[in-house]
Amino acid sequence: MTVVGPFGLSVRDQALEADVQTGLAAVEAGLLDATKSDVPFITEAAQHLVLAGGKRFRPLLVMLAAQFGDPYAPGVVPSAVVVELTHLATLYHDDVMDAADVRRGVPSANTRWGNSIAVLTGDFLFARASHTLADLGPEAVRIQSEAFERLVTGQILETAGPGEGIDPVDHYLDVLGGKTGSLVAVSCRFGAMMAGADESVVDTLTQYGERLGVAFQLADDVLDIASDSHESGKTPGTDLREGVPTLPVLRLRAAAAAHGRPEDLELVALVDGDLSDDERHAEALRRLRAHPALEQARRDTVRYAEEARALLAPLPDGYAKAALAEMCDAVVHRAG
Repeated sequence: MTVVGPFGLSVRDQALEADVQTGLAAVEAGLLDATKSDVPFITEAAQHLVLAGGKRFRPLLVMLAAQFGDPYAPGVVPSAVVVELTHLATLYHDDVMDAADVRRGVPSANTRWGNSIAVLTGDFLFARASHTLADLGPEAVRIQSEAFERLVTGQILETAGPGEGIDPVDHYLDVLGGKTGSLVAVSCRFGAMMAGADESVVDTLTQYGERLGVAFQLADDVLDIASDSHESGKTPGTDLREGVPTLPVLRLRAAAAAHGRPEDLELVALVDGDLSDDERHAEALRRLRAHPALEQARRDTVRYAEEARALLAPLPDGYAKAALAEMCDAVVHRAG
């Protein structure tokens, strides 16, 4: 039994392990090549997050989805490079929007070089992703452009907030479908499509990726409240301190609005107040960890992960299918 991938997946087949490891190594080389520029400073800025590492969650899904066709097909690795470059570009932009100081354990690009360089570096990565994508054909370009539109739309909707009469939880889940689910879905779609899998398999894996992507982000929401820094790799309550309305907080607000319990209303006031003070921040974390809203957010995470797993049923049995099902377990475990 060998452990591979960002979640420590247990791959029990040597051929699958070799395919995945070889593919991910080729993606890593492709990322470095795609982020090189004739201008050394641009190379340094563009490779800043590539060299910082990361889960490579999306390229791993490309490699696993490709197992349902020809995993050695020439478009598999470049498509994985495209989705990871796109993801990395969004991180540069996200850090500017969130005024983040740290990303993947290193100073964020905006902290190191300023907002303008960070935004332009993200644009450079989008350009390089488009360059690689162009070689994959017009259908791939269309799929990626539609996913990118959904991603940006999700980000805009998150910034704008829910409109009048729209449930904030429903709005948030729609946002996550665009912001996170769309690119994870494309990762699965590209892997299967580039490998020449049957259209029904491509569609199944696309739907699986959408739900897995939402579950993945919901697990992050739970981790932000429930974990210590050792488990999550970041300071607990980061989103909470920055006023980001993640699912546990939205569930808390919904409970307070529905039932009007004094303790819920008091906690909402605390969460919505100034949490720059460490004592107030710690108190908000402690009380949220004990509130049923956190457990409800966990159940939401499990629901999306289980929906993703159920979608795998029509696929042929084998190690690749088992690995994709294990991805669902891994997401749930992160939120447990």
